[in-house]
Amino acid sequence: MRWHLNKSFIKVVNIFFMVVFLAMPLSPIEATESLAPENMALINPGGFMRGIDKEKPVKDNNNKSPSQKFKYAVSQKAFADEGPAGMIYLSAYYIDKYEVSNAQYTEFIKATDYPAPAYWDHHHLNQPNQPVTGVNWYDSNAYCHWANKRLPTEAEWEKAARGPAGSIYPWGNELDITKANFARGTRKVQKNQKYPATVNVDSHPEGKSYYGVYNMAGNVFEWVQDWYDPNYYTTSKEVRNPQGPYQGIKLGTTGTYIDKLASGKKKVIRGGSWFAPAHSITTTHRFWNDPMNNSYGVGLGFRCARSLESDPEMQSRSFYMNALIQMGVEKHKEALISINKALRSSPKNKEYQSLKLMIEGQSNP
Repeated sequence: MRWHLNKSFIKVVNIFFMVVFLAMPLSPIEATESLAPENMALINPGGFMRGIDKEKPVKDNNNKSPSQKFKYAVSQKAFADEGPAGMIYLSAYYIDKYEVSNAQYTEFIKATDYPAPAYWDHHHLNQPNQPVTGVNWYDSNAYCHWANKRLPTEAEWEKAARGPAGSIYPWGNELDITKANFARGTRKVQKNQKYPATVNVDSHPEGKSYYGVYNMAGNVFEWVQDWYDPNYYTTSKEVRNPQGPYQGIKLGTTGTYIDKLASGKKKVIRGGSWFAPAHSITTTHRFWNDPMNNSYGVGLGFRCARSLESDPEMQSRSFYMNALIQMGVEKHKEALISINKALRSSPKNKEYQSLKLMIEGQSNP
C-alpha cells in the first residue's frame, strides 16, 4: 500500500510539473530567437566540452631515420594544443550562419572606402556569393565592427561548430568528403569546376552544424578574436566566457613548433580551408597565423558574432543599427525587416519610428 501511494504521489507530481512547464511563457532566449538578426544563429547559453584529449600512440622510434623521428615529433606536438578537453560555460550569443561573402565585403568597401583585400581580382575567388578571402585579422575585425558585430571568440566558434554532442565534424563524427570543401585537388567541389577554389557561402547545407551554421569545416580558415597560445587549454583557469590569452606568444611564421623562438605573435584561425588537408577541418583543430597575414595559400576569411544583451533596449539598438547599414547600401527590404524588429522591442521609440517612415518612403518613391 505504501509503495502504491508513493507511485501515485510521484505520478501526480510529474503531471503537475508538466502542466506548469507547458503553461510557462517563452524564456528570454526563446523569445529572442525570433528576433535574431538576419542570417545569424542563436547559440543558447550553457556548457560545452571544449577541446579533445589526444591519445599518443605507442611508436617504435628505434628503427626510424632522423627525418622520420623529426616529423613524428612535430606532428605529436602539433596536436597537443587541442587538449586537455574541459567543460566551458558560454553566455548566449549570435553567430553568422555564413562566412562573410565578397558581396557583403563590397558593401563595406563602398561605405568606408576601405582597401580591397588581396586576390580581389582573382576570378576563381571573387564571385559575389563566395567567401571573401585574402583578408588579415585587422580587416576582419574592422568589417565586424562596421556591421555592428565582432569576431567570435575561439570558444564561441568551437561551440557553434560542435553542437551539444561535441561532434568531431560539424555534421557528426565521421569524415564525409561530400559535406565540406577541403583538400585542394582531391575532388571537384562543383560541377564542371576545373580549378579547386572556394564555394558559395551557402553551399553544403548537409554539412552545417547542429545550430544551422554553414561551412565551419573547410572553404576558408576563419579568423577569431583570440591570441594563440599552444598551452592555453592547459594553463588557463577561465571556464566562463573565456576570451583567450591576454597576449600572444611568439611563434614562427612557418606553422611549426620548431620556430617558436622566431618573432611574431599569432591570432587563432579555425575550420580549415579549401586548400587544407582533412585533419585541419575537425571542430577542435587549432591553427594560427600572423594577424597581418592575408595569405592566399592558407585561405583566410571570417564570420562575425554578436553578444546577446540582456537589456531589451540594447537589442533594439542593434536592429536599428542593422537597418541603417542596410539603408546605406540601398537594401530597403532588409532595412525594413530590421527596423520592424527594433520596434517590436521598443514600439514607442520615436527615432525608430522615424527611420521606418524613411525606409518605407525610399521603398515606395
